[in-house]
Amino acid sequence: MDISVLSNLEYIKIREMLAERTGSIMGRELAEQLVPASDYAEVEIRLSETAEAVDIMNNQTSIPLGGIRDIRATAKRAELGAVLEPNELLSVSSTLYSARRIKVFIADLPMSIPILKGWAANISVLRPLENSLEGILTEQGTIRDDASSELLKIRREIKQAQNRVKEKLDTILRSGEYQKYFQDALVTMRGDRYVIPIKQEYRQHFPGIVHDQSASGATLFIEPIAVVNLNNDIKQFMAAEKAEIERILIVISGQIAKDAPLIQENCKILAQLDFVFAKAKLSIEMHSQRPTINAQGYINLLQARHPLIPADKVVPIDVNLGGPFHTLLITGPNTGGKTVTLKTVGLFALMTQAGLFISTAPDSQMPVFKNIFADIGDEQSIEQSLSTFSAHMSNLVRILARTTADDLVLIDEIGAGTDPSEGAALAMSMLEYIHQIGARTIATTHYSELKTFAYTRHGIENASVEFDIQTLRPTYRLLIGIPGSSNAFAISKRLGLSDLIIERAKQLIHKEHAEFETVLSALEEQKRAYTAKLQEVNHLEQDVRVLQDRLQLEERRLVDQKNSLLRKAHDEAAALLRQARREAEEIIGNLKAQFFAQSNRERQNAIDSARKQLRNISDQVNITGVYDEKELPELKSAAVKPGMHVYITSLQQKGEVIALNGDDATVQLGILKLTVPLSECRLVDQPGNIVPAKSRTRVIPIQSAARQIDIRGMTIEEAENILDRYIDDALLAGLPEVLIIHGKGTGALRKGVKSYLAGHPRVQEIKIAELNEGGTGATVVRLT
Repeated sequence: MDISVLSNLEYIKIREMLAERTGSIMGRELAEQLVPASDYAEVEIRLSETAEAVDIMNNQTSIPLGGIRDIRATAKRAELGAVLEPNELLSVSSTLYSARRIKVFIADLPMSIPILKGWAANISVLRPLENSLEGILTEQGTIRDDASSELLKIRREIKQAQNRVKEKLDTILRSGEYQKYFQDALVTMRGDRYVIPIKQEYRQHFPGIVHDQSASGATLFIEPIAVVNLNNDIKQFMAAEKAEIERILIVISGQIAKDAPLIQENCKILAQLDFVFAKAKLSIEMHSQRPTINAQGYINLLQARHPLIPADKVVPIDVNLGGPFHTLLITGPNTGGKTVTLKTVGLFALMTQAGLFISTAPDSQMPVFKNIFADIGDEQSIEQSLSTFSAHMSNLVRILARTTADDLVLIDEIGAGTDPSEGAALAMSMLEYIHQIGARTIATTHYSELKTFAYTRHGIENASVEFDIQTLRPTYRLLIGIPGSSNAFAISKRLGLSDLIIERAKQLIHKEHAEFETVLSALEEQKRAYTAKLQEVNHLEQDVRVLQDRLQLEERRLVDQKNSLLRKAHDEAAALLRQARREAEEIIGNLKAQFFAQSNRERQNAIDSARKQLRNISDQVNITGVYDEKELPELKSAAVKPGMHVYITSLQQKGEVIALNGDDATVQLGILKLTVPLSECRLVDQPGNIVPAKSRTRVIPIQSAARQIDIRGMTIEEAENILDRYIDDALLAGLPEVLIIHGKGTGALRKGVKSYLAGHPRVQEIKIAELNEGGTGATVVRLT
């Protein structure tokens, strides 16, 4: 990558903004060293890292990255055998805690962030070392009293000795004998020893050791003889304290040395996390989007906004390059908009390849360039005594010598600074050379000759920055496909230049040039009209999308309402069926209780009564609208008329036909109107057509029943239901004894059958079948 372009395209400023959003020295270093990559795979990974961090920041209130310290040198010193200071230990402790916290935070996130979760998984949690540091350090970075039992003992002895000294000194200060000797009645310290300020003239009257005197010499700081030994004790205890602290620091430094490689690796990961979240923070603040990268050299920037221009002043532009044309020539007057376009495209290319999001609308596309070259601005060198043209040409010579098909070339005011005819010719020649190489190129110029050049060359497209004649200001909107007009005559007239002079100028200008400028003006007017129409169409599309969304919401509401009604109807039907079953069971129970205690006539009367009750239950079940669709007639379109009642098989609901449309019918279901195919409808309002499903109950007198029944393979519950009906049939047929074949198997079915038969009121005796009848695989039941 051409390093000089980083400054020309203001990438350095973006990098500084990124560095300001890091939270650690290590993360800042990565931001300050960030340069664009030219490898497609690496750029994709960089953008994915930023995307994952943006996803996290958009879904989490805060990221636990505080407390990270640059402890790389500290870990290295410990590894080399150095004894670390308490403030260094505090930095290590803080960083270890931050590493553990961010590891847990990222691991617990529910979103898909494979890159960042991979980093977090590689963080080593050094809990024993972290506990050791917490055990010897306070939050202020001092050694705790209980860092060791010996240190706790020494510090207690120091406090006791200090208290004895203070008590002795207080006694001296309160003594009336010495009051006139004191400069101030207070205790101070000199060289870790307690002293009292004494007036110079009373030096001989106050026994003690002089440790210091005031600047004026009027005050001496004397250690009274009475506390010399006590102060000596304190001094000894302090020496012991220092030695114990030194021992503790040596031990903990050794522990850090053992874990130094893991600490260094943690630092790298924490720096990378801090750096990637800084990228995410910058992207969010700039309202940026992830560009889609491609390997075809295609640029398509939608609503691109230069990130260094204030948001209330920047004008979004659309730029595309690398599709039908590889060279874009922006013409028109020097209004500033052309250079901004160049810098926007170049800066976004650098940012994309650095893994940063760009300030565009979604779905913008950028390629990955091997090199980005830019010749922008006045590069006159006083030291080299070069003119503006010479400076530009020197830079262009360097660029042309290095350009390949995989590069992006940006040239501002190509060919400027010399004779217009020669400059235009050189500009056309250079653009033609770069275009033949295949590089993507954007160049600006105010030469009219280059407009015609772009029109006559395949793969080179004109563009211009729109200019408002009324306000004499550029709108900064980029118009691709239309070359820029100089507007010199119009601007001069608006500024008050005489019409006579303007008309004479029009006569003097070359006829072809004048006609070409007229064509350009017409094209610009057409472009503005087209843009206005396009905006109107966009607004209409937005209105249509809003209406579509409303219709979809209403459709979902109706579907939900329909489903709710269906669920309610099904629940009511199920409740009615359950009630019907209970009543049927009661009828059967009563029938069993009375059947065998009565005469044949009474039995027949009981059967008739049961039939009548079952028919009543069947009629109730019909109310739910559940029909046997196989027994209902299909409908033909010719036979369907509004007002007919039909049963809709797909919905299991009865409704009324209100309209017919070919092979479809509009049916009213309660408050709902539905259009359904006639193939899903069955006629239910003709006599004899209502055939309720699951409710056709017939009581048929049993003339005969089999002596045996095979229930092998059934569950106990299924067997009980079958046996209940079978025993009833056997009793009606007058069988005194039946054989139940249940098989051997695990014996579970045999036990269940025996338990059921033991409680049956009509079973007199249960026994195992004979060998020729199945042995233990069958049971003989004697009925009563």
